[in-house]
Amino acid sequence: MKNNKIPLSVAIITKNEEERLPDCLKGVSFAEDIVVVDSGSTDRTVEIAKEFGCRVFMEEWKGYGPQKNSAVAKCKHDWVLVIDADERIPEETKNEIVKIINSPDMADVYSFPRKNIFHGRWIKHSGWWPDRVIRLFKRQKGRFESLVHEKWMTRGAIMDLNVYIEHYSFDNYSEMVKKLDEYSTINATELFNKGFKVNTLSPILHGVSMFIKSYILEKGFLEGFDGLIIALSKAGGSFFKYAKLLELQRNK
Repeated sequence: MKNNKIPLSVAIITKNEEERLPDCLKGVSFAEDIVVVDSGSTDRTVEIAKEFGCRVFMEEWKGYGPQKNSAVAKCKHDWVLVIDADERIPEETKNEIVKIINSPDMADVYSFPRKNIFHGRWIKHSGWWPDRVIRLFKRQKGRFESLVHEKWMTRGAIMDLNVYIEHYSFDNYSEMVKKLDEYSTINATELFNKGFKVNTLSPILHGVSMFIKSYILEKGFLEGFDGLIIALSKAGGSFFKYAKLLELQRNK
């Protein structure tokens, strides 16, 4: 190890993350190699990344999956940790990662539960916990797929870890609405390109079922008003995904 750093690459994609990026980078400072792929930030994101010693690349936005694949391809080490600027690696999780890299015979791919923090609270219901995600892997063992809600598709052996990643995805309800609109557009376009067909009932049925799942089955009602907003946001995202798909079909 050099300067107590381990032979691990960290891959991060960014755009206008000057407020959240510093804390993210502090949490992965134990890695020898940090790659940041930026898609046109107009704030100090790139400057901050360079100040932290990251290798920074500027690329046009290609979608979440392709953008992360590009970042992973630029990594120097076989082991890669992919993290978003709004995520944090706690000390206990760092120690587990160090142990894995130093004795990497247990698996090729590792998943983490993700602790989602909203309005300063850990949201334990609404489908926001454990919210398990694959983030540590041997890079030749797979790739990210999908333009949004990207997932690492792998041929390797997967092990589920109990140490968590902290996630600060939204500061307020306005950000949730913006993401709802952005993701529903991307999802609708992706489904349209794959030839999926819907009818006028599809948006309503999907929206209602998503609300029931988040608020009732996943006990979002236990999270108070935030749980209601999360359920409505999920329902709205599902509704507009299929409404926009229907719109694309009609325009065609």
